[in-house]
Amino acid sequence: MPPKSAKKRTMSDDHKAALAKGRQEGNAVRAYLEALAATKPKRGRKRTQATVVKQLAEVDAAIAEASPLNQLQLTQKKFDLEAELAAFDEDAIDLDALEKGFVEAAAGYAERKKIGYAAFRAVGVKPDVLRRAGIGRAS
Repeated sequence: MPPKSAKKRTMSDDHKAALAKGRQEGNAVRAYLEALAATKPKRGRKRTQATVVKQLAEVDAAIAEASPLNQLQLTQKKFDLEAELAAFDEDAIDLDALEKGFVEAAAGYAERKKIGYAAFRAVGVKPDVLRRAGIGRAS
């Protein structure tokens, strides 16, 4: 007997559109939550560019007089400080644009994934942002 040919399945345009919308909403929610986590204030005194530059100068001065083992450690510290200094320029996260995308996508995402108000609050989303997104305390 000849083998049965498998029927080729195709997705409807509506299904493809729903998948694309889900991806878009998921990406908007993920990007906003990642930005919130990245901009979350850290404990202790805030470091500024000036303090990092000052420490970098101190390390440069100390390297010249240090033992070989200390030179190794100071060189690593210098690399770390230079990376931190470079990060000051890259830290410009446009939280407003990400928040706008979140507000547009969050209600549909939350409904589809069955995520409530309390879960969003637990990860740091502000109540006014949730209100604008259409996610109330009852959800």
